Amino acid sequence: MERNLMKGNEALAEAAIRAGCKCFFGYPITPQTEVAAYLAKNMPKNGGVFLQAESEIAAINMVLGAASAGVRAMTSSSSPGISLKSEGVSYIAGSDLPCVIVNVQRGGPGLGGIQPAQSDYWQATKALGHGDYQLLVYAPCSVQEMVDKVTLAFDMADKYRMPAMILADGLLGQMMEPVTFPERKTVFEPKPWATNGHGGKRKHNITNSLYLVPEELENSIKERYKRYETIKANHTEAELYMTEDADVVVTAYGAAARVAKTAVNRARAEGIKAGLFRPITLWPFPVKEINEAVKTAKAVLDVEMSMGQMVEDVRLAINCAKPVEFFGRTGGVIPTPDEVLENIRRLNG
Repeated sequence: MERNLMKGNEALAEAAIRAGCKCFFGYPITPQTEVAAYLAKNMPKNGGVFLQAESEIAAINMVLGAASAGVRAMTSSSSPGISLKSEGVSYIAGSDLPCVIVNVQRGGPGLGGIQPAQSDYWQATKALGHGDYQLLVYAPCSVQEMVDKVTLAFDMADKYRMPAMILADGLLGQMMEPVTFPERKTVFEPKPWATNGHGGKRKHNITNSLYLVPEELENSIKERYKRYETIKANHTEAELYMTEDADVVVTAYGAAARVAKTAVNRARAEGIKAGLFRPITLWPFPVKEINEAVKTAKAVLDVEMSMGQMVEDVRLAINCAKPVEFFGRTGGVIPTPDEVLENIRRLNG
């Protein structure tokens, strides 16, 4: 297959086109602007619609409208822009609509900075908008994986009628690596629920997230959570790297996992039995996989580009059966392999 040297943001955008995305609505913000710039040039050439909305709030509500008509729709932004989209994301979830949301994370809170960070983990997995709902969350750690997860995110969003997020960061979005692209997707499952006209052949479909009868709202939420349990049971994904005999297991996702893997390799070269657990699905969190990864471990080291957000899920997932310590850098500072290695040595005793 042909390989292309591409920046992460642009590769992701091309993958979205090939996955059948027909509508993109967004607003520029560093470090994700290349996603929108690439789609502005190439969506119209591929029979799609690109629209730069007047704001992030407008963009996410345009996604809601396109998704309700059964179209594969996507938006992208970086951290503060995702915050602005949160109300619309909740409306999309409450309307049982599929879409893909891309967050190329930057430092925060507030305007923060434009350098890479991972401080939106809580936002993505626990609190992107009000109400009882979840998003599918995928955390790639390479440009190739950014490409691979786009089609999966669209397919899973359609299958379970819910939003899916690609949680990247400024490092992955801006770096260049060789990638291969899948064949263009041309066959899609029908969407009998879509508000796309019916010619009198079926009843009217209505997109709505408002329930004035409390019991009806409760029933809709319970039905949604049944789908979530199916996803938890069947669609978790993680990488286990040299964990079979590991005394110290490092947990990390996304760009931080690249740093952690280098530190693990250096630790092994020193005779320290270190391993890496990398969750690829952040929601649902890979509970079964992490328990397999830490079964021989004396200690766990969670490494993040934040003050420690995923560390809580790591502790919960293993039921605090092993001591879990945290090391992170934040504000756009990327941890170094030497820093992670020093912490591995310390935990190894």
